[in-house]
Amino acid sequence: MAWRLPHSKWAVQKGTRNRNALRKIVKAGPPPGVLAYAGKQPIGWCALAPREQYVALERSRVLAPLDAKPVWSVSCFFVERSFRKRGVSVALLKAAVTFAKQRGARIVEGYPYDYRAGKMPDVFVWTGLPGTFVKAGFSEAARRSPTRPILRRVL
Repeated sequence: MAWRLPHSKWAVQKGTRNRNALRKIVKAGPPPGVLAYAGKQPIGWCALAPREQYVALERSRVLAPLDAKPVWSVSCFFVERSFRKRGVSVALLKAAVTFAKQRGARIVEGYPYDYRAGKMPDVFVWTGLPGTFVKAGFSEAARRSPTRPILRRVL
């Protein structure tokens, strides 16, 4: 919900109210992302939607639109700790691209964190890592900050 709301509203609703707001989005459809499972156990999540649904992107100078073309944006990942470093993020991203394409998307963008200075704690790379996007067929379209490239995949 952090990218779907103005920061002040997200902060006020932090916790239960944001979870309830996300439940409403899920129930109303279409789904706000894709899930990964190991058997029947959910182990991962990738959120994506048309860019205009993410108000946080609209106020970012670093992640501002590259052009006027309609874009779907990948806003976050979560992979359960015991399944990390096993390709789940790449599989989620590929599934997210398929999901977006089935809904008419022609371009999908991601905004991973490029941690050139060393290893970052997992909690700080929830927008993904550049290598995940490259493995899923994305390429760098812009970089307005040393640590925040914009990667794109044209479908």
